[in-house]
Amino acid sequence: MWPWGHLAVGYLLYSTLVHLRYRRAPDGFAAVALAFGTQFPDLVDKPLAWSLGVIPNGRSLTHSLITATLVIAVVGLLAHRRGYGSIATAFAVGYLSHLFGDALRPALSGDLYSLGFLAWPVVPAIEYETTQSFAAHLGQLSLESFATAEFALGLGVFLLWLLDGGPGLRVVSAIPRWLDRKFSA
Repeated sequence: MWPWGHLAVGYLLYSTLVHLRYRRAPDGFAAVALAFGTQFPDLVDKPLAWSLGVIPNGRSLTHSLITATLVIAVVGLLAHRRGYGSIATAFAVGYLSHLFGDALRPALSGDLYSLGFLAWPVVPAIEYETTQSFAAHLGQLSLESFATAEFALGLGVFLLWLLDGGPGLRVVSAIPRWLDRKFSA
């Protein structure tokens, strides 16, 4: 799944959860944590595998449910201690939705071998046909690819995000001002 697909699936799930449970839209800090969670596995695994070669492939270390459980537990523990439980929940929903998104097509097609990343390192690393590089994967983008459906989903969820009031936009837009104050002193 492409980054926009992961973000769309994660936001759709989290927004639905918040609307059903609290009858409101997600808040800004939680939306940012969610967005980070939806990208986290790829932000770790792709560079470690494709650029540094220290893990077997772009779906191994942080794409494993074993690692996800540990990371989510640590983030949850640290966040709850500081009173940021909703941020930990948002990150967890984002992280787990990423794994769900990557597992969906192999699961639907009955390709158990390709689901092996969920149990790495207990299950050996998957041997992918595509060259493990950013350029090779970008070269696979086309209008006929699954990426087009993900883009359409992303547009729909973008409208939901707008209806929710664009949560997280103020948080992200405040970062440059915060950095300026932090490092100009």
